[in-house]
Amino acid sequence: MDLNFNQNEDYNKLKVSELRKKLLKVHQGGGASRIAKLHDKGKLTARERIDYLLDKDKAPIEIAAFAGEDMYAEHGGCPSGGVVVKIGHISNKQCIVVANDATVKAGAWFPITGKKNLRAQEIAMENNLPIIYLVDSAGVYLPMQDEIFPDKEHFGRIFRNNAIMSSKGITQIAAVMGSCVAGGAYLPIMSDESLIVDKTGSIFLAGSYLVKAAIGETIDNETLGGATTHTEISGVCDYKALNDEDALDKIKRIIAKIGDTEKAGFNRDQIKSPKENQKDIYGILPKSRSEQYDMKEIIKRLVDDSVFDEYKANYGKTLICAYARINGWAIGIVANQRKIVKNAKGEMQFGGVIYSDSADKATRFIANCNQKKIPLLFLQDVTGFMVGSKSEHGGIIKDGAKMVNAVSNSVVPKFTVVIGNSYGAGNYAMCGKAYDPRLIAAWPSAELAVMGGTQAAKVLLQIETAALKKQGENITPEKEEEILSHITNKYKQQTSPYYAAARIWTDAIIDPLETRHWISTGIEAANHAPITKKFNLGVVQV
Repeated sequence: MDLNFNQNEDYNKLKVSELRKKLLKVHQGGGASRIAKLHDKGKLTARERIDYLLDKDKAPIEIAAFAGEDMYAEHGGCPSGGVVVKIGHISNKQCIVVANDATVKAGAWFPITGKKNLRAQEIAMENNLPIIYLVDSAGVYLPMQDEIFPDKEHFGRIFRNNAIMSSKGITQIAAVMGSCVAGGAYLPIMSDESLIVDKTGSIFLAGSYLVKAAIGETIDNETLGGATTHTEISGVCDYKALNDEDALDKIKRIIAKIGDTEKAGFNRDQIKSPKENQKDIYGILPKSRSEQYDMKEIIKRLVDDSVFDEYKANYGKTLICAYARINGWAIGIVANQRKIVKNAKGEMQFGGVIYSDSADKATRFIANCNQKKIPLLFLQDVTGFMVGSKSEHGGIIKDGAKMVNAVSNSVVPKFTVVIGNSYGAGNYAMCGKAYDPRLIAAWPSAELAVMGGTQAAKVLLQIETAALKKQGENITPEKEEEILSHITNKYKQQTSPYYAAARIWTDAIIDPLETRHWISTGIEAANHAPITKKFNLGVVQV
């Protein structure tokens, strides 16, 4: 191993170590004291509930663990968006579980909480996965009600999705394990089956204090909307549970009896580990996002037996298109080549840049994968499309549009991993969040932005200094350097993978060694949803 490899390895391992430390903090939710209070009430935490529910022999994946990270400091923070979401197996059936974290503002809904819940429902709907809601929430966080209540993608969309999933036959089970108030009270009755925990679970449109204020009735919360009321009088809930564990055991038994569904039929063969050492990824991936490296060496450490069949290997070399397997599943890979290459004319092409021939190749490959019913994996380390008169005259916009069209209209499931750069239109063409990947994860090395930090900082500097000069301010070299430093630091923060994950632009930040498991889990989920549409590029400029 050379010195550069060792330096890269140390750097990337530190990045993964930082990721693990951040995750440990996030897993504490509202903190040790609030966890202790929950335990004192005989309740499990959201994460304990999910761990108890899921099968122990199959590792789950967590969606949006960093939701809300550093977003609501003035409100005391909102770790994990106040809700935990995992895809795992219950009674050997793949499901998605959504659990309110009552240690975070009593499980109240912040704006990011709504977005995360909708993302969980989107995954369930796309993949026909049963969804289990473990409810323990005080409802909408009132100081921010205007950002969570009225709009299309706000709180009310949850119940609209309940109805849509019910019509599609997607199993929904709700267990009320704490508060379930106001609009949230519709969730249990809009699910297929509902459970409520005796003495700790409660459901009502308005609590006892509000009832007293509104209509003058004096009543306690347990009589108003406790387990006995809703299983014996109102009929809102189907089962009364003695405690959290009893409720979760009942869910396991319900799930165990669900019949199998039609599958999409994605090809799967015997699972083989990569021949190349996966840990080499840490040394191959450079410290700097501007350095070159061979993406093929990364692919070898992600795919079964380290074997892939490259499509049009000597054409459009800045994009690698290849057939391979991951944990036995057949997959088509579209990856940005990150080293400088020569085209057939002997011209140098920069790594990470999409040229006309690369876009043309990718469009054809995506069409082939759709024809063969092979899921697609996009490995992003892209700075954008090539610019300049030569590219413009060659029709780069037209060829780029064809690729974006193919990605948009693809009917096979798509998965995206942001390895390094994810800039500008390159993010779009390589199946960024706006293009509906079934799952989108980022490595700690990822950067997401409209353009690279250096270029963006220089553009923003020109704009800001011009504005200050108009106001009559004298811009000295020292002042210019101060402005540039401020802009660079702010932009760097916004390109961080944690900034993206906090806003659920990605589903997770993962250790590169977890990539195979993430993609395999995603394809297994997608296999529950047969493809009902045909691939059609629509109108494209040829």
